[in-house]
Amino acid sequence: MRIRPTVESDLDRVLSCTVTAPVSWADPDRYRRFLADGSYRPAHTWIAEDADGRLLARAVWWTFPDGDRPLALDCVWVDDGVADPTALAAELLTAAHAAFPGGGLPEFHIFLPPAWREDAAVRAAVGWRREVAARAGLTGELERLRYEWTPGGPVPEPTGRLVFTEAGDEEFTEVFRRVAVDSLDDDTRRGLLRLDAQAQAEETLADYLRMPGDRAWWRLARTPGGELAGFAIPSANNGGPVVGYLGVLPELRGRGLVDDLLGEITRSHAARGAVRIGADTDAGNGPMAAAFERAGYRTFGVRLVLSGPAGAS
Repeated sequence: MRIRPTVESDLDRVLSCTVTAPVSWADPDRYRRFLADGSYRPAHTWIAEDADGRLLARAVWWTFPDGDRPLALDCVWVDDGVADPTALAAELLTAAHAAFPGGGLPEFHIFLPPAWREDAAVRAAVGWRREVAARAGLTGELERLRYEWTPGGPVPEPTGRLVFTEAGDEEFTEVFRRVAVDSLDDDTRRGLLRLDAQAQAEETLADYLRMPGDRAWWRLARTPGGELAGFAIPSANNGGPVVGYLGVLPELRGRGLVDDLLGEITRSHAARGAVRIGADTDAGNGPMAAAFERAGYRTFGVRLVLSGPAGAS
């Protein structure tokens, strides 16, 4: 058996995988679309093949189009004829992890329906993939609630409690650093285990600058008296407009200002004619989940994130 990254001439074989599990996302249409914009790449798609060249397994990772290393595993597939699919898939992921540049382990994102635990087929698909991920070093687990706003949902009027202004990258880096203190967001907390506060803020800035959303949409938030209160970042991903990032400074939390920040993002996208605004938050971040619900965002799914040890670089 041979395990390797693909090359361009493997495309037809990569697209030939027939995934019947209810949790896979790298179907042929998606693969071609993401391959065209650089989110998928031959070097980030790994396969296992037997001595005769028959495809036994495939794993597909996603990255930013201008990124230099994969960031998230989107799909793992194993042929039905493989005697031990869990072992083969774990071997495939482990080999790829060892070859990827930059150290660390890309996360595995599994997209699920809201009540996924009530569906036996989905539970089975998740259980198999959890075991594969754990064997490959992805032992951390987080559920993120997925929300969406659609036309007909409320577009809140400004309350006057905050004033929104444009600002430069240095100002946003500073507010990212300050908002990270005592954050309930798992990704922020994990970032602070790897990096100091300034480096974590700079990495956050770089990540949001890579997203397809327009940098001109970003806003700092101040009180009418001029006190910095937080920020609101409407953004976009491959699927369209999203609630990119928002945060309230620690000293002003508990006053309901999260509603004003989310309202600003919703107004910004709605004014440009958005037909859908996507968003998500950690299942354990009760205040943010409640803010989405107050703002008329509907829960439509769960993102299960399997990750390497906290603090790994």
